[in-house]
Amino acid sequence: MNQPTFSAVSRRWFLRECGVGLGAAALHQLLHESGYAAPSAANPLSPKAPHFAPKAKKVIFLFMAGAPSHLELFDNKPQLAKYDGQTPPQELIEGYRAAFINPNSTFLGPKFKFARHGQCGAELSELLPHLAKVVDDVAIVKSLVTDAFNHAPGQILMSTGAQQFGRPSFGAWVTYGLGSESRDLPGFVVMNSGKKGPSGGNSNWGSGFLPTVYQGVPFRGSGDPVLYLSNPGGVDAKMQQDTLSAINRLNQMRLAEVGDPEIATRINSFEMAFRMQTSAPELMELSQEPQHVLDLYGAKPGEASFANNCLLARRMIERGVRFVQLFHEAWDQHGNLVKDLKKNCQDTDQASAALVQDLKQRGLLDDTLVIWGGEFGRTPMVQGGGDDGRDHHPNAFTMWLAGGGVKPGLTLGRTDEFGFNAVEDRVHVHDLHATLLHLLGFDHTRLTYRFQGRDFRLTDVHGEVVKKLLA
Repeated sequence: MNQPTFSAVSRRWFLRECGVGLGAAALHQLLHESGYAAPSAANPLSPKAPHFAPKAKKVIFLFMAGAPSHLELFDNKPQLAKYDGQTPPQELIEGYRAAFINPNSTFLGPKFKFARHGQCGAELSELLPHLAKVVDDVAIVKSLVTDAFNHAPGQILMSTGAQQFGRPSFGAWVTYGLGSESRDLPGFVVMNSGKKGPSGGNSNWGSGFLPTVYQGVPFRGSGDPVLYLSNPGGVDAKMQQDTLSAINRLNQMRLAEVGDPEIATRINSFEMAFRMQTSAPELMELSQEPQHVLDLYGAKPGEASFANNCLLARRMIERGVRFVQLFHEAWDQHGNLVKDLKKNCQDTDQASAALVQDLKQRGLLDDTLVIWGGEFGRTPMVQGGGDDGRDHHPNAFTMWLAGGGVKPGLTLGRTDEFGFNAVEDRVHVHDLHATLLHLLGFDHTRLTYRFQGRDFRLTDVHGEVVKKLLA
């Protein structure tokens, strides 16, 4: 047997050859001790069982990036209207830090009318007539709080459980824990609409220190969902298949030698891209939908929009995609509050409500968790010229959820008379994450991944399941 020269001896060779496979055994153990749902080298996105029987098996997160004003949409405050133009009480704003305005800025009364809807009697703004029709199917949480008061940290905290870059996103944790039921589409898909992409950027759907196979895959809203999906001229299907097979054989040999999960990611990516050449165009063909369904969403085939994205989200869920996240970055109303909120609700209210209605009609809502909300709320105090804007506000905001084991028709939590602080059933972002993971069948303290010598989780060292939200 030829022995390697001294220059060729590596730590990997030593562990493999001199430790009778010690390196491979250690790697195998590290992969499996990192969490209940350790990745499979053969197919890291193969379906996996959670800790206990889940209520939800799929997620659609409608992320209203920029932070919608709870005071104009969900949280009616007659007292705020009464004290419009007056300075807040000092005890209310003591120690308060706003992003831009002076906390001594005067109160700004709500700009729109509210009414009660449904058998549950939930109070909603006149800007949300479509949500009003399905309000008995949703749970409204009015007492959310967060630690961040600027967009990028707030969005990343909502998406990853931390304000710093580098942590896995909620969608990545879910696909890591559950895998995917689709062979022909990614397990985690992201789409954008609105004025721009989210302030937190790709970190909102990144995999952090998890293997990159679990990160979100951005899709475009029209045309080919992924650029360069079609073969270039001169490359036919057989040539592509032969090339892919040769590359995969080399990657499999390397994977067997070193066990690097990123090689499994690469194999999966190549094979997925090949299958998506057929599955993705079929997915994007909204003209296949009946006209009454297009009308329900307000969707128009071939035009990129939030409405189209909502309909595509339903089509993805039907095809086994585990997690779909739709970002609509348009809600940062420091000024032009009235005009912009009207437009934003016109762009999103119909499609959001249609998604709930459509999933319910198809029997998909029971195990699909729908989430609607932004990264924080807006101040009761005014910002901008003409009394027409609100600043960022972490002390209270509203989100709604539907399906997947959420208690329908519930309004949870309460803020003070000015909508400034959450004062009843306070729900921190970590509590929200713990509850969402619980609905998906996970004990949030046990869905962990070992990195740099410690076990990390979505909720870090925080979070309590909000039992009142559970059906």
